[in-house]
Amino acid sequence: MNLAEAAWSLLERALPHYRDSPRAEAFLGTAMARLTGPLRVTVTGPPRSGRTTLLNAVVGEPVPPGTDRLTVDWPGDVELVDAPETDTDAVVHLLPHPAADTRPLRPAAAVSTLVVLSRADELGGGRVDALVSARQVARRRARSAELGGLCQDVLAVAGSLALGASLLTPTEASALAALGRVPRAELDPVLLSADRFATAFPAEGPALLTRLGLFGVRLAATQARRGLTGAALAAELVRASGITELRTAIGTRFAERSPVLRARTALLGLEAVLRREPRAPALAAEVERVLAGAHELRELRLLADLDTGRVSLGEEVAEARYLLGAQGTTPAARLAVSDDAHTAVLRWRAHAEDPRRDSRARRAALVVVRSCEELVTRGATTAP
Repeated sequence: MNLAEAAWSLLERALPHYRDSPRAEAFLGTAMARLTGPLRVTVTGPPRSGRTTLLNAVVGEPVPPGTDRLTVDWPGDVELVDAPETDTDAVVHLLPHPAADTRPLRPAAAVSTLVVLSRADELGGGRVDALVSARQVARRRARSAELGGLCQDVLAVAGSLALGASLLTPTEASALAALGRVPRAELDPVLLSADRFATAFPAEGPALLTRLGLFGVRLAATQARRGLTGAALAAELVRASGITELRTAIGTRFAERSPVLRARTALLGLEAVLRREPRAPALAAEVERVLAGAHELRELRLLADLDTGRVSLGEEVAEARYLLGAQGTTPAARLAVSDDAHTAVLRWRAHAEDPRRDSRARRAALVVVRSCEELVTRGATTAP
């Protein structure tokens, strides 16, 4: 029985205990409905961290004013929420700068949390290599003891650049291409401030600043000088913004594991009901056991540790990622680079017992062993 099936069964068993409690019964019914609904991903962060801008950038267009939730096809329905939300399946938490307060993040929710340095273009004093520096900072933060245990990964994104580049008009793209033909000795001084640029280019400057900001104009001019124009220039700005990596992370870490994350939310909610109105101690103990032993959640945690470098498996990391479901959770996808599940069990058990590996690597290998054993149990011994 997988985690989603276990959650459904436990909710069904809990309902009869709360027929005389309208609040609890309604909550449990909603939790059951949510198991088959869209994955709910909430964007959180302090004021001025750029939540709405990032949501617009992820979607690729401005969301109508007043919209605090939007369902998109990721694959599978994902409901993006820009509002305070306690009943959520996953969180994208924004830090406006690397030293921002991380107290809202909880270790227990690390498996369902992505952290975003949401003003990546402001790091490094707005230099054209600011996003490169921001990615390096994000990688270090993801491996750090302080933040690494609070999330799956840390990403650097310039949301305003991503949105502006997605909406770039042909006229604006032509104006940026023209900047690439201006000698650097003439252009660089006016790109030191927005006022200077708007004054030097009164016709197109204000519109470009509104669309991309000063950093985006600087970056666009650099790329235009290298020969990029039109759609190619816009695509490069989108790529540089980091939004593609965030979309990919939401897709692979959240959307593709939506049954697991929805089940986790349902079980945590059921646990809260059983604690608030204790009527079935045996059921409460079983919920605790299922959550503590959920292998699907261990897979997600290990994939995050491997991707961020918090755990190293050396040359075996590629096979481990497949077996853990990084490229898909079907038996065929998991066994795509392995000979068969039986042999994989033996091989990874040997890795887990190898004294030359450190303790974290041996524990990681045990998680892979369990994934292989699940394949054997399900009768999926070889890839088709």
